[in-house]
Amino acid sequence: MLVSFATLLNCPVLSLHVTAPIAWTVEEIVDPEKLKIVAFYVDGPNIKDDPEIGNILEVEDVREYGDLGMIIDSEERLVNPGDVVKLDKILELNFSLLGLKVVTKKGTKLGRIIDFLVDLNTFSIEQIIVKRPAMKAFLDPELVVPRREILEINDTEIVVKDEEDKIRKKAANEDFIPNFVNPFREPEFSASRIEQSSNPKEKPLR
Repeated sequence: MLVSFATLLNCPVLSLHVTAPIAWTVEEIVDPEKLKIVAFYVDGPNIKDDPEIGNILEVEDVREYGDLGMIIDSEERLVNPGDVVKLDKILELNFSLLGLKVVTKKGTKLGRIIDFLVDLNTFSIEQIIVKRPAMKAFLDPELVVPRREILEINDTEIVVKDEEDKIRKKAANEDFIPNFVNPFREPEFSASRIEQSSNPKEKPLR
């Protein structure tokens, strides 16, 4: 299932040991090399009051995701910058998809990213939503670019394979849940379908 990344923000984070939310997600952390959300910055009363409680939730620590929110073992799973080397390397990039320019390999400007869709099973980013330039936005305000169209990601722009007409045809024929091989991610995080659950005996989704 794909959802807008915005639905994952302000999401309650619940512990198996506490009935009330212990935090809320406030910002996504994206790995541009794998094009996936790897963690979220979180905030909450305990985080502000206790410096030993981290403010980052890695997605690999999310046991379940459902209507109640994201369920983790305990607030001990929250980390701070500096606690995880591989995460620190991503944080140093300070990467954000929103606002990036999107161009074709021929240099045609397609617009800027205003949204993206995330696969809840893997937290990989499967589609980006591009706001068209002013001259084209009147008749055609948005363009949906599937993940497999992306050739290159850098600090200022995303380069895609085809011109917009071809992208539209491919996006129109593509299933909402992608069935293509993910070229960005190593098979380090594979999860079964994420369903709402509060069963503490279930294994973490890793």
